Amino acid sequence: MISTETKKPSIKVKTLSDLARLADYSLLDTLSPDPDATESGQDHQPRQVVCGHYVPVTPTPIENPKYVAHSKGLFRELGFDQGLAQTEGFRQLFSGDISQVPAPMRKVGWATGYALSIYGTEYTQQCPFQTGNGYGDGRAISVLEAVINGRRWEMQLKGAGRTPYCRGADGRAVLRSSVREFLAQEHMHALGVPTSRSLSLFASQSEIVRRPWYLEGSDAIDPEVIVPNFVAIATRVAPSFLRVGQLELFARRARNNQHANALQELQAIVQHLIKREYSDEVDSRQPNAQQILQLATAFRDRLTSLVADWIRVGYCQGNFNSDNCAAGGFTLDYGPFGFCELFEPGYQPWTGGGRHFSFLNQPLAAQKNFDMFCRALAPLLSLQPAKLQALDEIGSGFAKVMAEKMEKMWASKLGLNVFDAELVISLLQLMVQTSVDYTILFRELSNIPTDLSGLSKSFYTPLSNDLRRQWLRWLQNWRKQLERSGSAEAISAKMKQVNPKYSWREWLVVPAYQQAEKGDFRLIEELQEVLTNPYDGQSSEIDEKYYRLRPMALFNAGGISHYSCSS
Repeated sequence: MISTETKKPSIKVKTLSDLARLADYSLLDTLSPDPDATESGQDHQPRQVVCGHYVPVTPTPIENPKYVAHSKGLFRELGFDQGLAQTEGFRQLFSGDISQVPAPMRKVGWATGYALSIYGTEYTQQCPFQTGNGYGDGRAISVLEAVINGRRWEMQLKGAGRTPYCRGADGRAVLRSSVREFLAQEHMHALGVPTSRSLSLFASQSEIVRRPWYLEGSDAIDPEVIVPNFVAIATRVAPSFLRVGQLELFARRARNNQHANALQELQAIVQHLIKREYSDEVDSRQPNAQQILQLATAFRDRLTSLVADWIRVGYCQGNFNSDNCAAGGFTLDYGPFGFCELFEPGYQPWTGGGRHFSFLNQPLAAQKNFDMFCRALAPLLSLQPAKLQALDEIGSGFAKVMAEKMEKMWASKLGLNVFDAELVISLLQLMVQTSVDYTILFRELSNIPTDLSGLSKSFYTPLSNDLRRQWLRWLQNWRKQLERSGSAEAISAKMKQVNPKYSWREWLVVPAYQQAEKGDFRLIEELQEVLTNPYDGQSSEIDEKYYRLRPMALFNAGGISHYSCSS
């Protein structure tokens, strides 16, 4: 599981040649390529991919790339010299040109296919061939695997051009969505939530694509205009980019006997997942069936912890399909995500997402993805009924484990040693009735207030007399519970490590990508600093700007309160 803890790097990477010496392509070396693919990677037209684990494909460089940002924190963790981001070799590679990379880096990247299930139902309609064989990484191309300081990392360019899975699209990402993903990944890491990471961000100074978006000040649900956008490439980094949807794809082929090697391909990718992501939790000396059961148990533990963490920090994935669910149990694919400000149990930032992917429904959505994960493993146990039964029991236990993780999370947010259902439910009900900011309320509670003046900063509207009485009664009950948990000072300090002070607020991020379109990246740098230190008190100027309620004029604003696409 990804941790915010870091060790001092044992190596220093100052040049691309230094990085090249760390290259180690486990996926390409152990899994099977599409037999219809080209060795050169010149494979950019939509087509069906009927077998194989990946397609060799070269990224399409963006025109006239310009450095926008890199993650100083991740650079430190990886042992990268900060100056590396400004070198010509780094710029070329991470803006999509891998033609000149030094050996033993490879001059061909790779894209992968996966299946799509939405809330436990598999779909093939999104595939242009109506078979599911054209669905996968349409604009995400991995270009490097490397073992750095004893840990494996995969580096993937998002917006790197067309692949066989592009479904007719242009394969590009716009600067707006790239800035959001770049900032959000490092914010989530700083929050202590397992996530893919951000390495770098480059934007084109000349290449434009058109996308639907909102007029300024619009409260429309759907975008009203087509606007030009500079394209960008953000490099995201993770131990792997294996998804639940990938396992589903190979399981579907195995169940349907789509080709002679279908079951072997499923077995191979499951073993690859174990080696890449679960080597500490799955005993490779055990028989294969036992390894599969250990894998399912470990993923259940990670996924339930992840979703509890999402709710702890106010994060809503927005589109938690199986193809957006990392099989390693971390947050992946920051498209139509958002962070809950005004508390709503049904908060959903994506207009196409529905309530099934809304804020407090995320535990159920995770369970549906876990069901599909277990279903994908089942063909490998088909000849062992007792093991299949054990897998079913692991799946059936998801709800109980999820509930335990949620109870522990709510107790920690309130500084309690033991979960109190009545106290938590009554608080959530009050939060809905009161119109309260989710992050600010829990941060103010972390000061252990004695009266409502200590919470007033979190209220969007004045309280009625009845609500004041209810809040005072709740505060009294909560403080009585806290007396059993230790000293107020110790509880407060602990709560402030659970409840962040600075959170993602879309209306404060919008100006950053708007200014970036004009070549001004200073606000991106400022947001990097604020969002990667979410628990620490910062300056009074930062507080005044970032620790405050959303202005009422920005409620229901298209592109802020909601968005219909991520581009």
